[in-house]
Amino acid sequence: MSTLHGRGQVTGLPRWDRCAVMGVVNVTPDSFSDGGQWFDTELAVKHGLDLVTAGADLVDVGGESTRPGSARVDEAEELRRVIPVVRELAAAGVVISVDTMRAAVAERAVEAGARLVNDVSGGAADPAMVPLVAAAGVPFVVMHWRGQSIDMNNRAVYADVVGEVVAELRTRLEQAVAGGIAPERIVVDPGLGFAKDAGHDLTLLAHLSALRELGRPLLVAASRKRFLGRVLAGADGAPPPARERDAATAAVSAIAAREGAWAVRVHEVRASADAVRVARAIEAAENPAGAL
Repeated sequence: MSTLHGRGQVTGLPRWDRCAVMGVVNVTPDSFSDGGQWFDTELAVKHGLDLVTAGADLVDVGGESTRPGSARVDEAEELRRVIPVVRELAAAGVVISVDTMRAAVAERAVEAGARLVNDVSGGAADPAMVPLVAAAGVPFVVMHWRGQSIDMNNRAVYADVVGEVVAELRTRLEQAVAGGIAPERIVVDPGLGFAKDAGHDLTLLAHLSALRELGRPLLVAASRKRFLGRVLAGADGAPPPARERDAATAAVSAIAAREGAWAVRVHEVRASADAVRVARAIEAAENPAGAL
């Protein structure tokens, strides 16, 4: 049976007939994946527009690195980085997601035109986040998270990673709904790489159907992450640089799309945009009568 009808739609966002592609714009000097390449506002805006040209359906703008071991930036600096980029891209008609754990940044970004708040803490880092998102009436990504990046590797301890991630996400989802966010505006994300080692990430990808049982659209964010480096490591055990993991990322995008993910979040868009379209064509071939 086609996974299309299990993919879900998100109230407040466009309806895509396939797995959507979320392009990433890191307005940071220390991202693990692109090393500050888009730290300048003008370059970040151009990059966001280029991602759309390459096939991104929406663009996720973030001003705070969440790579393992990274320290947080202060609110003023995050606002300085993010808001001008959100404003210009939104003005150009791009569907914008803001990647932030701060309610104040989310509020300003929504005012500037962001249509989705992507909080890697799922509302846990800032108690004002859920009320803000509820009042703003915008969609919200609830990611599985066990603590700040500075020490999250120490929290990667599971007896049953799939069961525990699903249970912890369900709790966070229930808290978001209790806080006033409409269920139909919530997306869930298993948080690959966040308080997880390579084995945990691969196991979660092998059991995406368990995550879909939460009943909400699923965002899969595997792009260039450490577990892919581990999979692609050479005979000496050295992983390839992050930018050399895009083909592997596209492979995950195809798998996620076939497993019914609502969207994939990627740095290099073209290959994943092609991958999700191929997955959609296979779905249509499996179930021609329900293809459209």
